[in-house]
Amino acid sequence: MPGTNKSILLQANEAIVAGDNEGFLSHCTEDIRWTTVGEGTLEGKEAVRRWMKGAYASPPQFKVDHLIAEDDTVVALGTIVANGDDGQRTEFTYSDVWRFRDRKMAELRAFVVPTEKSRQP
Repeated sequence: MPGTNKSILLQANEAIVAGDNEGFLSHCTEDIRWTTVGEGTLEGKEAVRRWMKGAYASPPQFKVDHLIAEDDTVVALGTIVANGDDGQRTEFTYSDVWRFRDRKMAELRAFVVPTEKSRQP
């Protein structure tokens, strides 16, 4: 998978898990458009950087179950453990739809919901 959009996304995710937000951002275009469906859209690398500084202050952990690629799009399906709105570690199920341009991540549409396990008392 060297040099594929899949491998680029996996490298970017490894940077996040390692707490290396700048390493992640090096895989993004300057004009990245990051949409978390139901929450809002970030426009540009600087906006993503600011968001990551708070949201990923404690690095999340990913488990990718499926990685599907076609043309300039990669879809990742899996789970992520990250800080929830209350600051507590929470497990989420996610589907990220990434669009690539010139071997960089240019657009994200993220669908993120708490898993059933994290909703239990």
